[in-house]
Amino acid sequence: MSLVLFNDLTRKKEKFIPIKEGHVSFYSCGPTVYDYFHVGNARPFIVFDVLRRWLEHSGYKVTFVQNFTDIDDKMIHRAHKENITVKELAEKFISEYNKDAEALGIRKPDVSPRATEHIPEIINTIEKIIANGHAYVSEGDVYFDIQSWPKYGSLCKQNLEDLEAGARVDPTEKKKDPLDFALWKAEKPGEPSWESPWGKGRPGWHIECSAMSSKYLGENIDIHSGGVDLMFPHHENEAAQSEAASNNGKPFVNYWLHNGFLLIDSEKMSKSLGNFLTARAAIEKYPPLALRFFMLSAHYRSPINFTPEGLEQAAAGVMRLRNCKIDLDFASHTRKNNKSDFDINKFESELNELDKKFAEAMDDDFNTAAAMGILFDVVYLINTSLKEHEFLPEEFFESSLKALNTYDEILGVIGSDDSESENDDESKEIEKLISERTEARKNKNFARSDEIRNLLKARGIVLEDTPQGTKWKREL
Repeated sequence: MSLVLFNDLTRKKEKFIPIKEGHVSFYSCGPTVYDYFHVGNARPFIVFDVLRRWLEHSGYKVTFVQNFTDIDDKMIHRAHKENITVKELAEKFISEYNKDAEALGIRKPDVSPRATEHIPEIINTIEKIIANGHAYVSEGDVYFDIQSWPKYGSLCKQNLEDLEAGARVDPTEKKKDPLDFALWKAEKPGEPSWESPWGKGRPGWHIECSAMSSKYLGENIDIHSGGVDLMFPHHENEAAQSEAASNNGKPFVNYWLHNGFLLIDSEKMSKSLGNFLTARAAIEKYPPLALRFFMLSAHYRSPINFTPEGLEQAAAGVMRLRNCKIDLDFASHTRKNNKSDFDINKFESELNELDKKFAEAMDDDFNTAAAMGILFDVVYLINTSLKEHEFLPEEFFESSLKALNTYDEILGVIGSDDSESENDDESKEIEKLISERTEARKNKNFARSDEIRNLLKARGIVLEDTPQGTKWKREL
């Protein structure tokens, strides 16, 4: 089965065929860096990180671009509130974004462009739109002319009359149509501004992504992703202005992908409802990989309800996956015996069948929910083999570890355990204490044995005594 993706432009699944064979150009909307990103933002960052990984695993060379919006109304208002510059605010929260993204296992983009570093490209794009007859200047502002673009509304699947009925117009705006949107905003007192052919000012929000994606990926790109809340107006406007600028008759994006809403207690998260939660707050309360696991446990296009119970179940799921890897590593040192009568051919055949099912799930509009279920089938197969056989051949450990590492490279929900690091100073100290505890138990010095167990437990280290020795793992 080849990869199929649900394309929001056509509202159906389509076989993925890249513009350039073997290569994928992929643009994903990044954060507006005026605050810590919230758990709703975390969902697209995580799920499209997994799509990128799957494309790479499937043999594509992926160029992944995710921007930082570092100039807009929210940035300006927050900077004024904190009495710092917009640039200082951006530097602070780009740094904080990188910390939280790393904790959640989100790989860095190939390019992370900032809007303020691409003003010449933005101005050039606007000039093209004006020259092609799709924008006009109004008292220092520049607006996209909706009436000049018959395709407007094709992404969100609404006609102009319906969109105009819900449009709100700022009385300070001087535009022909309520839906006309700003490409360039004239300078206002106290706001950052740049020189332009239309006077000093700053870019509108939508034009930033068009200029940056065009610079790094070209005028026509394979995949553009983001939350469903961005479909209108942001992505609708991006598509209109990008195609109006290129004027080459080709679509701006071949495959538009949007993830479903994150709900909190079955309601859409919003500051007005008081159910707003930052990713930073979530990962201080729950293990970061549990949050990642949770986001991948539902199909990306479906809404998902964020609850404490769901996060606790996700944490238990991560622990089960990690325990399998720990047990496998421990057994490889204590129970490896190539004279075992274990049927390695049957085991590897079952692994291969599960691998095919995993690939089918991921190729079917990257169904991570189904893929995660198959990962647990793999864990069950490994755990059953460990339980039912005292000794196992070397091939069993090699194949099992390879499977777990491959799935983790794609999904990123297992991670590593400190007990796997032989060179880590803390690991050596823990191993020394475990050895001391083992000796104390031999000598029936149970007081010292319990003291060491409690000392390690206070440090988040859990011990498990087995016939082959003592295993340890770090609590999530």
